[in-house]
Amino acid sequence: MKLDLRLDPQELEACVACGLCLPHCPTWRVSGEELHSPRGRIALMRIVDAGGEADHRFVEAMDGCIQCLGCETACPSGVPFGHLMEDTREALAEQTAYQPRWRRLGLAVLGHRRTLAAGSRALAVAQRLRIVPRRLSERLGLPTIPVRQSRLEPSGSDVWLHTGCVMDAWMRSTHAAAKRVIELTGAGVALPDDRAACCGALHVHAGLTTAARRLAERTMKAFPGDAPILVDSAGCGAQLKHYGRLLGTPEAEVFSARVRDVQEWLAAHAHLLPEPSGGVRPLVAVQDPCHLRHIQRAHQHVRTVLGPYVDVVELDDDGLCCGAGGAFAMLHPDRAAQVRERKVDAIARSGATVVASANPGCLMHLRRAGLDVRHPVELIDDAVTTGAG
Repeated sequence: MKLDLRLDPQELEACVACGLCLPHCPTWRVSGEELHSPRGRIALMRIVDAGGEADHRFVEAMDGCIQCLGCETACPSGVPFGHLMEDTREALAEQTAYQPRWRRLGLAVLGHRRTLAAGSRALAVAQRLRIVPRRLSERLGLPTIPVRQSRLEPSGSDVWLHTGCVMDAWMRSTHAAAKRVIELTGAGVALPDDRAACCGALHVHAGLTTAARRLAERTMKAFPGDAPILVDSAGCGAQLKHYGRLLGTPEAEVFSARVRDVQEWLAAHAHLLPEPSGGVRPLVAVQDPCHLRHIQRAHQHVRTVLGPYVDVVELDDDGLCCGAGGAFAMLHPDRAAQVRERKVDAIARSGATVVASANPGCLMHLRRAGLDVRHPVELIDDAVTTGAG
């Protein structure tokens, strides 16, 4: 099978195959196979880009990447591996049957808030009636979905709170906590309409870039004005900050410049948050979502906002990926579990009983290992509203 990858030659040639990325690649760490390393994947891209066959080994290598981009942070040559992987998957999705119809339909639902909400409620009821086999739920990585969600109400127009798709349908309580903490600074929070139903992050991961662009254009219209757009999902935040590259327009660049991770914004307004009330401070290990650490480069803000309320402990694994990777844990559950084992071991060595993670995918993936995982804004919200901090 021939593929027109349309890769940037300069980006492709930037890799000198030094191997410094290998210890930071979770799939190489658990497999030990060159095929599942950044430089191995780039070597295959070069072969196919030069006219070679895109065989099953090529597809397996590209599909098996978590896209954590730990390799980019470690790379001394500045190889933009994320761009290369996104463009390669786009070529696969456009020119082959890489993304089956059922997966395309599933991703399409994310852009329709009411359909997603109705489907989530039905799934929640099925879970309660034990119609959904527990083994299937565990393999698909499904959390216990709430049957009913409390309604979020706007409180002003100082900042926007991005709510998105799956997180709003399954974890709206985190949005509510984020909203309360933001309001403690004196800021009023505006909420987008249904045009911002999905940011398109999972579509980009899947190579469905055309669909992602449509969602991006629609999302931008849901946030008029120039107020900051705060995001409590690291993956969504990374996507919104990269609309400039995705759409290639000045309007998208201006929009992306308004986006902040919620902890990033709170860190700049930390002096307005309530003082800790005293009492027992929980020992909390911070797990850095890859989209916050390697893409947004905003992970240190989590420590800034959590520090006054909990005793933060650092993990000794140098920010290695937990294995969630958007839909990776659902599509590659066995490999994702292998990657997660290393993170669980690091957390155990830390001695912490609670884990803070600022991304819903990481949070759910680590909870499935039996860990007590909370979003940072939930920990702050608990500390200031119950006096637990």
